Amino acid sequence: MAHEELLEIARSVAEEAGALAARLRREGVEVAATKSSPIDIVTAADRATEDLIRGRLAALRPADGFLGEESGGEAGTSGLTWVVDPIDGTVNYLYDLPNWSVSIAVVEGDPDPETWTALAGAVAAPQLGELYTASAGGGAFVGDRRLQVREAVPLNRALVATGFHYTQEIRTNQARVAQPLLARVRDLRRAGGAAIDLAYVAAGRIDAYFEQGLNPWDQAAGALLVREAGGVVRGLDSPAANHRMTIAGQADVVDELLASLRELGA
Repeated sequence: MAHEELLEIARSVAEEAGALAARLRREGVEVAATKSSPIDIVTAADRATEDLIRGRLAALRPADGFLGEESGGEAGTSGLTWVVDPIDGTVNYLYDLPNWSVSIAVVEGDPDPETWTALAGAVAAPQLGELYTASAGGGAFVGDRRLQVREAVPLNRALVATGFHYTQEIRTNQARVAQPLLARVRDLRRAGGAAIDLAYVAAGRIDAYFEQGLNPWDQAAGALLVREAGGVVRGLDSPAANHRMTIAGQADVVDELLASLRELGA
């Protein structure tokens, strides 16, 4: 199947899922469970939204695999896997902050950021009124506007976004690194949603982004947006992003940020 057809599926399903999640948010949010820690929550809306996405994709692409944050993985026979975060930024969603999104991507190969080839993806942010899309070789867009990462600046003039993990051990290390890093950059932003942070890198709204502990569904669509907008996405000690670290932005800025993160023991 052509990337354009896969992109249209990602776009349409993300829009439908985003509309459902927005309606459920207006009706009120119920915390259904916690996961890795008491502050790592899942809402009933997360589950309902993923159920909708999984059902739509199964009907449209029955031979493809699926990997979702809430319902886990299922292998397919086509060599393609849909990687889904039904509500990225669940705490924002709980508090009715606008920075949450539905993230859907389709990848070729194992659903692992270090080895997969991302083919198409969409990030729908209903409360921001934005839909980000990208396909391999086809560019990245918000609506009809083509995206381009910001031009390189020295690190001390870079606006850098990050996020904090839900487990205290990792969070403590992140705070230890963030304090001295703050003196080396223009400023740090923490908006609470990896998919939107990556979309903002692609859109040139921030210079770079880094975060420790991202899962495949957190970054699948957003990383493709960055690459198709002319940026790079890599790990701390790897040419590809992985669970240990994801760093995104214009290549020169990423190199300088990477050097600082290594020096600070990230």
